[in-house]
Amino acid sequence: MYLGLDIGTSGVKAMLVNDRFDVIGTAHASLTVSRPHPGWSEQNPLDWIAACERTIAELAETHSEAFGKLQSIGLSGHMHGATLLDSNDQPLRPCILWNDARSGPQCEALEERADFRGIGGNIVMAGFTAPKLQWVAENEPEIFEKTCKVLLPKDFVRLWLTGEHVSDMSDAAGTLWMDVAKRDWSDTLLEATGLDRSHMPSLVEGSDVSGHLRADLADRWGVAKVPVAGGGGDNAATACGMGITTPGTGFLSLGTSGVLFATTDRFAPNTADAVHAFCHAVPNTWHQMGVFLSASDSLTWLSEISGRSPADLASLLPETITEPSPAGFLPYLSGERTPHNDPNATGAFWGLRRDVALPDMVQSVMEGVAMAFADSAHALRSAGTEIDAVYAVGGGARSDQWLQIIAAMTGLTLLKPEAGDFGAAMGAAKLAAAAATGDVSASVFSSPKVDAEVWPDAHLAEKYAEKYDAYRRAYGQLKVLG
Repeated sequence: MYLGLDIGTSGVKAMLVNDRFDVIGTAHASLTVSRPHPGWSEQNPLDWIAACERTIAELAETHSEAFGKLQSIGLSGHMHGATLLDSNDQPLRPCILWNDARSGPQCEALEERADFRGIGGNIVMAGFTAPKLQWVAENEPEIFEKTCKVLLPKDFVRLWLTGEHVSDMSDAAGTLWMDVAKRDWSDTLLEATGLDRSHMPSLVEGSDVSGHLRADLADRWGVAKVPVAGGGGDNAATACGMGITTPGTGFLSLGTSGVLFATTDRFAPNTADAVHAFCHAVPNTWHQMGVFLSASDSLTWLSEISGRSPADLASLLPETITEPSPAGFLPYLSGERTPHNDPNATGAFWGLRRDVALPDMVQSVMEGVAMAFADSAHALRSAGTEIDAVYAVGGGARSDQWLQIIAAMTGLTLLKPEAGDFGAAMGAAKLAAAAATGDVSASVFSSPKVDAEVWPDAHLAEKYAEKYDAYRRAYGQLKVLG
């Protein structure tokens, strides 16, 4: 039996699986986010521990026989969070989360101090960990001086589980302190924020053993002192859950935000188009991501405006999409990352006329999101990544019409997986199995069976090519208007 723990922003998910990766049981505990000032987003690290204790206790009670056979634990978590610890490993302040924007002013200064783009492989954005520490140094110097260790969220949970300060390559790559090509901390990038290696955890591959469960916890849960795997950042762990661990494979996540993820055999940054280039959670492997912030959230926004559920809105469209909507939509409701790196970007409709109806607006929202995915596909190809087919996951992927539009817009074949849970908790459990057995082959990181394929429609793709040009012009015009 293997246990996967996923430390999400809104909650902790624990998943117990057997040797065939059948789900034996799951448990969930909610978390809250504190927003003490506009643009701030924080969590109390001790809340993660309490949530893990609740979920693990639930599984240990409801599946006691299976849980007693536990062989290993794997971890996943939301990336970039700055968890600052004192000399006694106690949090000095709430963790500054991935979606906290306060360190925007520090980003430009850091870009001038060191080659974060070349060594770290990514643009310095407020979401990453390094500028958060620079903000602390400038605004909370007494906290910065007391900081002995900086851990990512899942790695604070690891500290509780094992007593060890360890991170994995995929999560650590999101700090901007890592030499991503060498899979090691960069002294140059650390020095740019007044830190050194003593402030950092040691590094292991996500499929390696990072430590063993503390004896008191093992006794409490009635298990052996099992190994704890390195684990992975949430997107890398999701990829592991879906078997996306070999070059040329990828997934498209149509969730609240949009992610186009591709596995690569090398470090391949493209900062000009704001591509994220990170280590993968398995050895000698990297990945790229195109990310934008309002995917299914764009339809949710229209749902709130129209007073109809997203499912009701999607049902207004014909079963097969044959023509573009007469209206257009920019999905930048929360700023944008790939390819514009523009936190001030805004959304917009264009081409509205008196005869444009709600179904046209629904389709235009879906098309705007599809065009953002096309932006990411172009950005990944510009970085030398060729990928033809990807798994489609996330709540929005339940809409066949939306998948038709995305396939035509991006040129990607979209693979719909069979029913099942292939998320970050499953990926963490598979990494746990790899750590316990030493097996990083496809027997562990297997892909789900394909339930259906959505191929790009050439006729529709030709029509969308014209609309894509209008979409890019609309962004430029809106930016000029401010």
